[in-house]
Amino acid sequence: MSSLSDVLSEFVANPDAIVLFSPSRGFYDRFADVDNLVVVAEENTVDAEQFVELPLSFANVRDRVRFGIEGAMDDGILEEGNIAVCVTSIFDDENDSVSRVRVSESMRSGIYDLFTNSRADPSVIRDVFDVAIELGKKGQKGKPVGALFVVGDAGKVMNKSRALSYNPFEKSHVHVGDPIVNVMLKEFSRLDGAFVISDSGKIVSAYRYLEPSAEGVDIPKGLGTRHMAGGAISRDTNATAIVLSESDGLIRAFKGGTIILEIDPEEY
Repeated sequence: MSSLSDVLSEFVANPDAIVLFSPSRGFYDRFADVDNLVVVAEENTVDAEQFVELPLSFANVRDRVRFGIEGAMDDGILEEGNIAVCVTSIFDDENDSVSRVRVSESMRSGIYDLFTNSRADPSVIRDVFDVAIELGKKGQKGKPVGALFVVGDAGKVMNKSRALSYNPFEKSHVHVGDPIVNVMLKEFSRLDGAFVISDSGKIVSAYRYLEPSAEGVDIPKGLGTRHMAGGAISRDTNATAIVLSESDGLIRAFKGGTIILEIDPEEY
């Protein structure tokens, strides 16, 4: 009968790469002799030669691993058929879990592409997610609220929408990510319409009614007009639409008319 150490040894044997998710310096240094070592983290604090930036913490481990694999594939570090041993954390900040993954093109969910190949700067998309996550957690005065943020390709988005009311950002030069501006976004989210945000993060407008045709946009049953509008505008422009659902509280990101990412704010 095989011992536990034999089984685990087979599990991690002969990988094409070791992928460490947000390792500490001490843990990273223990892999100094590994040839194909990849670090996936929000910042490259360990000065890894092969690094994939993690734009969100991804509480869901499956999404976290998939993002790291997608990034490594796009960077030419991993390819179809490779075996990657991924070391990540589930219960706390320590690396406590190991998974053996066979790399496949089917793993390309579009999450990595959502951040790295969008019109908007990745940091802008991350900042909008931060606003949506906090809004999803707290709502407005304790009540659930929905919101739609359209990020990137602002000129075309403005041409495919119309104003529902005055634009409080018309003559301003404020950007998402500024704490004061984020408070303003949360306050204005209680009113109808979409926020339009430029590639660089400038708030172009609030209260926009999106007018692209919804024909051909396929969204899951139970999702309403806000999601339909977000899907349609992302299909007809190069923008990314980030939607906070008032009904189920989830955040969904659309690109090219398709839902690319779905997260629960309470997990962040």
